[in-house]
Amino acid sequence: MLIDTDFFLSNRSDSLVLDVRSPEEYRRGHIPGAESFPLFADAERAEVGTLYVRHSRQAAIERGLEFVGPRMAEMVREARSLAAGRDIILYCWRGGMRSESVAWLLSVAGLRIRRLRGGYKAYRRHFPDILKLCPWRFIVLGGYTGSGKTPILNELSQMGEQVINLEGLAHHKGSAFGALGQEQQPTTEHFMNLLHDALSACDPNRPIWMESESKTIGRVFLPDDFYKVMRQAPLIELSVPRPVRIAHIAKEYGVYDAEALTSSFEHIARRMGGAATTQAITALKEGRLEEAVSLALDYYDKAYAHSLAEFRESPAAQLAVETDTPHETAIKLLELSHLKGLQS
Repeated sequence: MLIDTDFFLSNRSDSLVLDVRSPEEYRRGHIPGAESFPLFADAERAEVGTLYVRHSRQAAIERGLEFVGPRMAEMVREARSLAAGRDIILYCWRGGMRSESVAWLLSVAGLRIRRLRGGYKAYRRHFPDILKLCPWRFIVLGGYTGSGKTPILNELSQMGEQVINLEGLAHHKGSAFGALGQEQQPTTEHFMNLLHDALSACDPNRPIWMESESKTIGRVFLPDDFYKVMRQAPLIELSVPRPVRIAHIAKEYGVYDAEALTSSFEHIARRMGGAATTQAITALKEGRLEEAVSLALDYYDKAYAHSLAEFRESPAAQLAVETDTPHETAIKLLELSHLKGLQS
């Protein structure tokens, strides 16, 4: 049975999703939640593909059968164990021979199988399609580095608001220090899949909060279509006193050793300037963390002001916050968004 992407996204929660592409294809990016269940190893796929292009379809099929034949029984046992009684949804790159072949095998073995029409390629095309078709109601939260936007968004989520945590999906907090304490970043391809999934889970008729970001978060890039929609969305700008921001950053990053922090400072040495970088690293080594943070903010505040000027002419609203209290700030943001008509 073939299912389309919309049906898949709405009805997959009780199914096992298997990606039958090669391990390298899966590593580059896959549908979130899918298990890798490769029909061919990387080298096998390369050999079969070469035969298809240089010789014939029949030669490629026969070679593929030579690879897969000896492990068919093991594939059935593994799929049955993974499924644990659930239906199975299969996909390959374009919904072609690989997923069709695995579907035949597992169906013969008595497993309940559905295939994603158009495969991974159709899933990837779905993201720009829904960005264009739905009138998404983004609310973008801005503010200088150290304003505590992520904890505030977490509070909004706890209050029942729709939130997409872009930095959480990217496993990076956006600055030269943003990789500290984070898992390895996904590829840009897979980050787009994670973002696609997060957006697909949202109701387009309700506001969706997110943090203002540049085009890149660490090593991953925001999709052009998504970034365009985000730039056109109303921005609420937080205004937080510099000493409060310094204290917030020092608390967040003070758990890391001086060596890790020094390495991060060295990554932005050219942009901070040699003298400021040396001064900051010296302050770190002498235990004066807030002084080092203040020197970093001299650079980051200028960078943010420049990016804000490029992002839009002016924010839709501003909220002055005197303390680092995410819950209270979240309440004020909700009140302000209602006042500005962003929730209606």
